[in-house]
Amino acid sequence: MAVPEDGNLLRGPSNTSHPALTRSTTSYIPHHNFSLAKEKQYQQQFADMYFYRLAILKPAVEKVAGEAWDGFQIGQDVVQKVDNVLGVRQGNLCWIIGTIFMDMPLKPNILDDISKDHWISAPAPREKYLSADGNDMIMLEDKSGRIRLVGHALENEMLVTGCIVAVMGTENSNGEFEVVDIKVPGLPPQSERWVQVKDEDEEMEDEKPMGNGSKMKDEDEDMEKPAPTSNGKKIAIVSGLGFSSTNSEHALELNLLSEFLLGEALDPVTQENVSQISRLIIAGNSIAVDLEATPHDTIGNTKKAAQKKYGYDSSAYNPTPTAHLDDFLVSLLPSLPVTLMPGYHDPANVSLPQQPIHSAMFPQARTYGAMPPGEDGKSTPGWFDTVTNPWAGEVEGWKVLGTGGQNVDDVFKYVEGEDRLGMMEAMCRWRCCAPTAPDTLWSYPFQFDDPFVLTSCPHLFFVGSQPKFDTAVIEGEDGQTVRLIAVPKFSETGEIVLVDSETLETSVVRFSVT
Repeated sequence: MAVPEDGNLLRGPSNTSHPALTRSTTSYIPHHNFSLAKEKQYQQQFADMYFYRLAILKPAVEKVAGEAWDGFQIGQDVVQKVDNVLGVRQGNLCWIIGTIFMDMPLKPNILDDISKDHWISAPAPREKYLSADGNDMIMLEDKSGRIRLVGHALENEMLVTGCIVAVMGTENSNGEFEVVDIKVPGLPPQSERWVQVKDEDEEMEDEKPMGNGSKMKDEDEDMEKPAPTSNGKKIAIVSGLGFSSTNSEHALELNLLSEFLLGEALDPVTQENVSQISRLIIAGNSIAVDLEATPHDTIGNTKKAAQKKYGYDSSAYNPTPTAHLDDFLVSLLPSLPVTLMPGYHDPANVSLPQQPIHSAMFPQARTYGAMPPGEDGKSTPGWFDTVTNPWAGEVEGWKVLGTGGQNVDDVFKYVEGEDRLGMMEAMCRWRCCAPTAPDTLWSYPFQFDDPFVLTSCPHLFFVGSQPKFDTAVIEGEDGQTVRLIAVPKFSETGEIVLVDSETLETSVVRFSVT
């Protein structure tokens, strides 16, 4: 038999006994705010979304602006509220509420789609919509009309198409509105932890969930709560796994990630820490773009395209990346529950809100999906939960909002700089998680609803497929606190984010092969 010696790989079995580890469980309640009806209608106009958004957010902006500018005056002029854009008069100090529209020549237009249909080389996607010659214009509009905004106050304010703001100033001789100050809605009201919010599809009682969904009533809500301390439980968030037909570039990193989450090939201390990870959230772009299979259009190309059905060429479809993702998921699901969000590159509808990836794409992992609805018409989410993008839910009592990254990537093109957390903070204070939809961000044409409007403030807001990891905590005037997390692409950084389920503090684990 092998004799154990220091420095020798050939050792006898150890007599040390280790306690059996069990995976921590957590409370998990998905919401269905972004689910679309089975029968979708595309006959309505996209402009209805902006008008509805203005009607919903106008009272909040009006309250903030009214409190800030009450009795404000410049010289002998006292500021007055004007009901609409057409009510602005030259020389009168006033403030109005409306929707921002960025008139930018470099924004995409319908001619790009026409050029693709005629086999002309379409322009490459732009990194920024900003014009170097300064031809961009900021407009404020409502149902009555539109007016251009100018002034130094705009230089320090992040503005994009679709955000609802109040501006104070006066009209100049050129018919432009000279802005003196700007107000936004601010963070929406935030409920306390463990206080459930009402979902659109079900009525929820004000109770406190425990364990695997069991509940107990909050007996003393007025009791002063101590500062949260970590109990060791973690929520893992990863994005941009990038499974391809070969996975040759980062296959080892993906294997290391799987072994880490399963607690394999780790020392006992690390295994115990990993057992505290109670849920994995995959924030989009699990499938990589196969550039070799993507046709490249050139000028003068007269080759007729193959007949497409339902928007894609079946002859170019490659099922291998999805099969690799299915294998990855099924290896985790016996031990770890998974929430899967779609991304821009995943097999789901491109327009927001993206609906869950169909379970038919995962012949193995779907075994762990939700059971059919019971007699009450409700179904309990399974360990494998395919959700929408954006997605909202409650994890361990915290209100969570997450996206696959398209919203931040599109806002990035409107503004200067690289501050992704600043863009996320602005979305929270605009009370809209996708303000540029449907102008430059594809969206379903809602007519009597705008699910992107934040009616309640999340405790945790994460965005996937970002260039690098970053995090911050922002606060509102009424005591709201939001943890912002920019989740990096795993295929490029090899990083996964761990969030403490009690304190919302974050840490990063990086996998690299040298």
